Amino acid sequence: MGTTRRQRANGIARLAAGALLALGLSSCSILGGGERERSTIYAPDPRVAIDPSTPAVSWQLSLSPPSGARAIDSFRIAVRPTPDELQVYRGANWAKTPTDMLQDALLRALEDSGKIASVARQGAGITADYKLVVDLRRFEADYAGSTVPAATIEFNAKLVHTIDQGIVASRTFQRAQPASGTDVALVVDAFSRSLETVTAELANWILVAGDTHQREAHPDVRR
Repeated sequence: MGTTRRQRANGIARLAAGALLALGLSSCSILGGGERERSTIYAPDPRVAIDPSTPAVSWQLSLSPPSGARAIDSFRIAVRPTPDELQVYRGANWAKTPTDMLQDALLRALEDSGKIASVARQGAGITADYKLVVDLRRFEADYAGSTVPAATIEFNAKLVHTIDQGIVASRTFQRAQPASGTDVALVVDAFSRSLETVTAELANWILVAGDTHQREAHPDVRR
């Protein structure tokens, strides 16, 4: 009798354990096998042309890593539907963070221009005469009361003389490029054009500001 009760109890325990195990496996299957949200990766590739009249310089430039708020410098594409609200586009991501996009575009523009002796990211091993410090403030699709957003990019740039760490020049750049529609692909295209414009302005400004500083520091040197 006692043996029968123990057998029944053991059997019930085994059934209960089996049921819990099956439930656990079922739960894992639902969590792991559920369909994930598909995401499109966007990689703007602006081709920046520097104004031919911009002076060619003999000094070297180091690009410090740009800084930016986490909400802006993200792989998610930020959109501002109202002035006090910041959201992200669902199912859409950048291939690079906005600060990386800006620095990569600037580096390539200066390298391809042939107007500067040397330019590299900070830590690349060059002895730079100047360094560029950038603070990204906005990189978002802003509706600003309109029916379509504008790809808005805003940042402050400082050109610093590395010998005395003095700020040679400082300027805030801003560009709001209206998109041709509300589709994410159209907004991304607007970002590409906005990035192209501000990068060209930044590159030209760096060369002019540095050249002006060199002329003022060495007035007897002919260029």
